[in-house]
Amino acid sequence: MATVELTAANFETVVTGNPIVIVDFWAPWCGPCRGFAPVFEAASEKHADVVFAKVNTDEEQELAGNFQIRSIPTLMVFRENVILYSQPGALMGSQFEKLVDEVKSIDMAEVHKEMAERAEG
Repeated sequence: MATVELTAANFETVVTGNPIVIVDFWAPWCGPCRGFAPVFEAASEKHADVVFAKVNTDEEQELAGNFQIRSIPTLMVFRENVILYSQPGALMGSQFEKLVDEVKSIDMAEVHKEMAERAEG
């Protein structure tokens, strides 16, 4: 699956409408972003069950601001509308594959239970 371009207009629909969404916040002038792009694209082809999306921070400054993106590239992983990962910096291919596999293996029932317990207490 090719990557999806996220904008303020489609962000919520994409994130809430898919079980796993991995977002790459990037900019065209960013060298590390350009270096990470082929790794991100290759993973998008390998994992058809995951939506891989990109936010151009130059064009979507408000969206980047909403998520307090301070450096790029920044990766953010949503699963069932929960942010499970949010870190700046490009990953090497093997590191990124490990992240994708870990996200898929998380017991989301346990995550939702812990979130509910924190909200109560």
